[in-house]
Amino acid sequence: MELINYKDVEIRKNENIILKDVNFSLNKGEFLYVIGKVGSGKSSLLKTMYSETKISEGEATIFDYDLIKIKNKQIPFLRRKVGIVFQDFQLLTDRSIRKNLLFVLKATGWKKQPEMQKRMEEVLEQVDMSNKDYKFPHELSGGEQQRIVIARALLNSPELILADEPTGNLDPETGAQIVQLLHDISKTGTAVVMTTHNYQWVHNFPAKVMKCENQQLINTVNNNNL
Repeated sequence: MELINYKDVEIRKNENIILKDVNFSLNKGEFLYVIGKVGSGKSSLLKTMYSETKISEGEATIFDYDLIKIKNKQIPFLRRKVGIVFQDFQLLTDRSIRKNLLFVLKATGWKKQPEMQKRMEEVLEQVDMSNKDYKFPHELSGGEQQRIVIARALLNSPELILADEPTGNLDPETGAQIVQLLHDISKTGTAVVMTTHNYQWVHNFPAKVMKCENQQLINTVNNNNL
């Protein structure tokens, strides 16, 4: 089942072209790396997928939404189907992990306390953090915080996870655990798009790869043209 389809897409920032002639599709449960140097357009591409950045030309659909014609009132519904994992965590530092997750559930329309509690327990177990919900973000390591961020992204059972440099602030061993976790999630049927400039992950955890280079998104058929 196709989740994303981009045809001849152009992405601009002000008058500057970030990416042009972008063509790709993504199916349910697929894992896609978007690689490239810092500033090559990886994050901008991800932002178009949840309508943070507008597409200037071409055709683009995600789920049943037309990203060119999407109305502002539709964007919150689109974003509920997407889980976003940031490099810098963006956890609320003034409250516990449990209250961080509860905040997201309430903000996305959950009402019943038993259902919210059950969902929080499920996602924490999925990321192997069941016993840490009482802690505050500063009491966790970087890797543990990123696991919580992934748990937060999973709360609404998204069809797609967008992970923007999720290992950027982590040591190599912890980073490998996070990449493995994202691969495990994709095997359950949730598609994952992960940006990275660390090509080691591509070699160690193989998947579909596309590269941002010279304002283009290039399909790398094999790892030789990384």
